[in-house]
Amino acid sequence: MEIILTKDIKALGEAGKLVKVKPGYARNYLLPNGFAIPASPKNLSKIEEIKKIAADEKIALYGKYKEVIDKIEGVELTFIRRADENNHLFGSVSENDIVQALAEKEIEIHKADVVMEKHLKEVGSFEVEISFTSDLKTALKVSVESENVDVKSIIDNIEVKQTEDTETEKEEIEEEITENE
Repeated sequence: MEIILTKDIKALGEAGKLVKVKPGYARNYLLPNGFAIPASPKNLSKIEEIKKIAADEKIALYGKYKEVIDKIEGVELTFIRRADENNHLFGSVSENDIVQALAEKEIEIHKADVVMEKHLKEVGSFEVEISFTSDLKTALKVSVESENVDVKSIIDNIEVKQTEDTETEKEEIEEEITENE
């Protein structure tokens, strides 16, 4: 089925482009979401108009993204997470965490704009790429710090408590024996 794209779609092309796709993809996704229109003779005459509208939208988005990049330039995010003695986090810092932290600083981005190969799972300083388009990118400084939880002391406390519980049980059994005699 031939369609005319009304929005830029990474896998298919830019707005105003005439493309051929499977009928189900067009019927179930592209057409209902307003990403494309059928390639009828009437719509084919609108290609230039669609390209102009898309270009105007791109210019507006470009300006918006440029403002966001300017806001991000001086920002450094710090996350405090629990970590073991080898500085491996018990959780991770993900795209969602970065988006939420930026939202707290009144910088709105979508999680798809945060480019990470994998979630941050270690203590340290990292640079995370924020990419709106192929030519509008910036790096965000992210620092992950340990919550200073000493795992060894927690384990020692567990062992001490178990020893105390065992001694308490022994005393209770001895008391029962003496009462029964």
